[in-house]
Amino acid sequence: MSTAEETAGGEVAPWGEVTPDAARRLLMAAVEAFAERGYHATTTRDIAGRAGMSPAALYIHYKTKEELLHRISRIGHEKAVDILSTAARGEGTPAERLADAVSSFVRWHAGGRTTARVVQYELDSLGPDARAEILALRRQCDAEVRGIIEDGIAVGDFDVLDVKGTTLAVLSLCIDVARWFNVHGRWTPDEVGALYADLVLRMVGVK
Repeated sequence: MSTAEETAGGEVAPWGEVTPDAARRLLMAAVEAFAERGYHATTTRDIAGRAGMSPAALYIHYKTKEELLHRISRIGHEKAVDILSTAARGEGTPAERLADAVSSFVRWHAGGRTTARVVQYELDSLGPDARAEILALRRQCDAEVRGIIEDGIAVGDFDVLDVKGTTLAVLSLCIDVARWFNVHGRWTPDEVGALYADLVLRMVGVK
């Protein structure tokens, strides 16, 4: 399945914000190459070839291979922040909002597993400035989940001794779905999202 087709729950195909079409094709080709071969083993020639373009054409849109990875990572992390902040600011109890955050985040990692693997596991391939920008977005993700957990503790709905550690565990569970999820396996992204939401609610002490 191509990156463009890997969408969960009928979402609009990813990378619509990337224009023109040639830049989008190159970015999608880079996602597939990075996920398959790893960032360091992928060449700009590999990426251009997958996109059906010449290596010279790549440099019209991206100065370096790292610029491609940075853009992929930034767009992916901005989407992650949006998913979690939407759930955190939604209506409902802390338990309902936490379940929504987890199920939505898991669906994104399962439905777009190829993209999510690159977004989540190639961070160390970025240079210092780009890495610092992505780490700031990751801290926003952490803050959204931590805020929901703190809300649940404040109203007596959650029983959590270590908020920081629990937040890390919740996010780690969600992110790891991109590593193992198989679109031809027994579960759909929706089913995995529902399962993980239930597991996380048990983790924070919801009966």
